Amino acid sequence: MGLDGRGWADYVGLKGLRATARGGTTMLEDVTRLKPNQERAIVALLTNRSVEDAARNVKVAPRTLYRWLLEPQFDKAYRKARRSVFGQGAARLQQASSAAVSSVLKIMVDQQTSASTRLRAADLVLTHGAKAIEIDDIEARVAELERAAEAARALKDDEVTA
Repeated sequence: MGLDGRGWADYVGLKGLRATARGGTTMLEDVTRLKPNQERAIVALLTNRSVEDAARNVKVAPRTLYRWLLEPQFDKAYRKARRSVFGQGAARLQQASSAAVSSVLKIMVDQQTSASTRLRAADLVLTHGAKAIEIDDIEARVAELERAAEAARALKDDEVTA
């Protein structure tokens, strides 16, 4: 169980993955072999500022927690949980991006706002707009390179089998 009475997988949003792992079909297969204290330690590591604080929270020695971090199963579960938590944060930022753009645009056109603040807002719009175009262009180029590489592999495979 997690620190608040839920399982650690529930806490970090991995419940479905863990349940599937019991069937042995996901990357988290080894996670099901963690001891309850290790599960609590993962939550503590994610919610405390230091390993020492996390260890104190779980009531284990810091040395024990450092040792667990060296164990492949624990490390794998901890890294997966960290990625999940980070991904949730990134998703929240993406959800808020529309409101952020609206705020910047309102500031940019508000005549009551100082000229320097409006200029900064305009700079943000132009800079981030240009960056978005660059990212789209790079993604298109990478996709084309991947298609070309796959076509070359397929051609080479056809030549080898012929």
